Amino acid sequence: MAGTAPIPAGALRDALAPCLPWLRGEGEQPTRAVLGAAVKTTARWLAQQVPGRSVEVRVPPHVAVQCIEGPRHTRGTPPNVVETDAATWLRLVSGLQSWDDAVAVGRVAASGNRADLAAVLPLRPFRSGLPA
Repeated sequence: MAGTAPIPAGALRDALAPCLPWLRGEGEQPTRAVLGAAVKTTARWLAQQVPGRSVEVRVPPHVAVQCIEGPRHTRGTPPNVVETDAATWLRLVSGLQSWDDAVAVGRVAASGNRADLAAVLPLRPFRSGLPA
């Protein structure tokens, strides 16, 4: 993510906070703009924390980022792809759902030998739990 300012942990928490009631089943779905901001911020945080170009993470229609060190992908469909919907992505990054559970129920499509994000999810600021 050359040329992009690092995302502070506070900005990450602020982007996710308006989505938490919905993710917990306690509130309405946020607007597309709010949801999109949360997805983009969390995906970009992941890319800044585990930089590289061997895995492409897609959360359509909001964002696609490349991350994880390893063989660089340059053309066509990458060999290592993770794709999911916005709600599942936000539950994964926040720790409300585990990687293994999301994959097991088909909420995440992961292809390629590097496309296992269990070691990097939830994102570090959320590993000790979410605010109430």
